[in-house]
Amino acid sequence: MVNLEILGKNARQAAVSINRLDDETINNALNICAKALIDNAEFIKRQNAIDVKNAVDKGLSLAFIDRLTLTDKVLQGMAEGLRQVASIKSPRGQIEYSYVNEYQGIDIKKINVPFGVIGIIYESRPNVTADAFALCFKTANAVILKGGSDSINSNRAVVGVLKDALNSLNIDANAVTLIEDTSRETTLAFMRLNKYVDLLIPRGSASLINATVQNATVPVIETGAGNCHIYVDEYADINKAVEVVYNAKTQRYSPCNACESLVINSKIIHTALPLIAERLKEKQVEIRCDKLSYQIIKDYPYVAKALVADFDTEYLAPIISVKTVDSIEEAIAHINAHSTRHSESIITENMQNAEKFLNEIDSSTVYHNASTRFTDGFEFGLGAEIGISTQKLHARGPMGLNALVTSKYVVRGDGAVRK
Repeated sequence: MVNLEILGKNARQAAVSINRLDDETINNALNICAKALIDNAEFIKRQNAIDVKNAVDKGLSLAFIDRLTLTDKVLQGMAEGLRQVASIKSPRGQIEYSYVNEYQGIDIKKINVPFGVIGIIYESRPNVTADAFALCFKTANAVILKGGSDSINSNRAVVGVLKDALNSLNIDANAVTLIEDTSRETTLAFMRLNKYVDLLIPRGSASLINATVQNATVPVIETGAGNCHIYVDEYADINKAVEVVYNAKTQRYSPCNACESLVINSKIIHTALPLIAERLKEKQVEIRCDKLSYQIIKDYPYVAKALVADFDTEYLAPIISVKTVDSIEEAIAHINAHSTRHSESIITENMQNAEKFLNEIDSSTVYHNASTRFTDGFEFGLGAEIGISTQKLHARGPMGLNALVTSKYVVRGDGAVRK
């Protein structure tokens, strides 16, 4: 079993060291790391191929393998993520609040500061390795990474490249640490390493997130699974609805921001649903229908009757559920009851209905006439993202740099004593 005490102590020392670096030095290091990922792309892909082959041999799903695979395009995106993070102004050192207490003779400022050491527990998405490092390093946090066993070779390769780049710049390479022991016992021990880890962020399945929340003694930011909805309103432009649903469901099946649940107003369903089904048929998407929607498209291929559980399921696969509603109020009630508070969209030309939906849906990100696939730190201009928070404390939605700083009050006086 790996010695987490030593890893934690080294990360804590690295965090102190990083916080002494100025922003220019940090940004230069991120750009050097981005270049290193591209320069070492063939090595990283060879290591990734080992993980992909193992996943194929185990018979793991296509969605799983999609998340696992590092292509040239994915590696370019990882490098671009580092460069974009380098180009964004750091929140570190920003003054959030300022007050002069003239009576007491003190100057008070609330300033953004790093957490210190951030732990990331994630499953088989090796691109997270670079994203997590970039965001933590930019905000002068050290990061300890705990990836899944299915991506261990990929993660080891990416972290090795990043460490070599940091070493070449005489920056403490313990700024990024990978826990290579993938056992459950080590994972549980990591969740309780509150002596050294200041914040823990789980990324992955609902079971991983729930296990982290239930077992961790380190403070946790809860990132959620994505049972994302699109509501096709009675005032929808049907052509827009068809294309948005098609994109949100089929562009990629594996991300948590893919649409899993379709809600359609009964006043438009007879026209809209056959056209949506026809478009989804191109990708052989299975449509699991409630009673009315099944009657409308029962003769289409890839159609089945929905079970109660379907309306709460994150498929991460070419499957989508359909629920019929009679009003926007019913749509909002259904979505709030069944969503995971991730991302929901309304397709409508009625501005009053759009505003009602945007105001009353209780999710981290809400859309009007747009695909849920945009819920992403890169698309939101945050650079890479550390995860998508579905909780309401500290951070919510795509978490970029601002989610990775805390604050402290700095008070200055001249021999001030309280009167």
